[in-house]
Amino acid sequence: MKRNMDQWTKDLLEAPVKKAVPVLSFPSIQLLGITVKELINDSDLQARGMKAVADRTDAGAAVSLMDLSLEAECFGAPIRFSDDEVPTVTGPVISTEVEEDERMAQAEALAVPEIGAGRTQIYIDAIGKVMDMIEDRPVFAGVIGPFSLAGRLLDVTQSLIYCYEEPDMVHVVLEKCTQFIIKYIQEYKKVGANGVVIAESLAGLLSPALAQEFSGDYCKRIVEAVRDESFAVIFHNCGNTANITLESMFSNGANAYHFGNAVDMAEIMEKAPADIICMGNVDPAGEFRNGTPESIRAKTLEVMENCCKNKNFVISSGCDIPPLSSWDNIDAFFAAVDEFYARG
Repeated sequence: MKRNMDQWTKDLLEAPVKKAVPVLSFPSIQLLGITVKELINDSDLQARGMKAVADRTDAGAAVSLMDLSLEAECFGAPIRFSDDEVPTVTGPVISTEVEEDERMAQAEALAVPEIGAGRTQIYIDAIGKVMDMIEDRPVFAGVIGPFSLAGRLLDVTQSLIYCYEEPDMVHVVLEKCTQFIIKYIQEYKKVGANGVVIAESLAGLLSPALAQEFSGDYCKRIVEAVRDESFAVIFHNCGNTANITLESMFSNGANAYHFGNAVDMAEIMEKAPADIICMGNVDPAGEFRNGTPESIRAKTLEVMENCCKNKNFVISSGCDIPPLSSWDNIDAFFAAVDEFYARG
């Protein structure tokens, strides 16, 4: 269903009662009785999973899988799959064992994949299918951010070092990652998605100066290339330096910004301009996966009590909710949101 997403953003900002917008998709395996491996390889199951989550919850948006291995796989990265966990990248594409000039040569030779490579077409098809199934809320696809993708191609730890020691090579990789991400998001637009969540998690480890150069400038290009009146961007950063790189983040022009539990959400709200929507940040592992209904209720209410005095705050999970998170905990999260707003 096509929507005016600029109006959605404005309405969300002004609404006195805001529906939660957690990154909730992988726990659909429990509702469907399937494995993660089955989910990530079948567009019908992904669409049915998103619909099952929408039917179960009163979330303010439906959010697709945050599978941060997907784009790296297209570039040739090796991936580890399992039945119960989200896929992960197990090694770099650009070798860490060669000399600097050879690494630059590998970066320059890196081909920008065609859309449809790897499992990308499955995920695109899933969004196309679910658009006919969910009509009561916006549907967001998910993609990785440019530095987070580059980090997986270069090796996450080494990529941070390369920003200092081999910046030109990092920029070569980032340019290709950015081209691919823009093309990928444009395909989601073509099949009707209302928006996209860009997960730029690795940028949360960069200093403010490096964050702008190696993430912020590229993210701004992506947002400018894809955002319009009918297509929104939610920008996600779950790193522990997000609180000191806000200027870089907010300059990219997204509709809303999503934060992980590594930062104090109340501090983020103190620093954020009142007209910029910020979402977060109940711990996905500590609470959704390993907490109890009682503990997640308490934590959700705590975050809301600290942050909801700001009209631009929307309660959410801190990141992607793990596949085997208890649905008792997920239900308790939504119940706590209702409880908070029922207080008036």
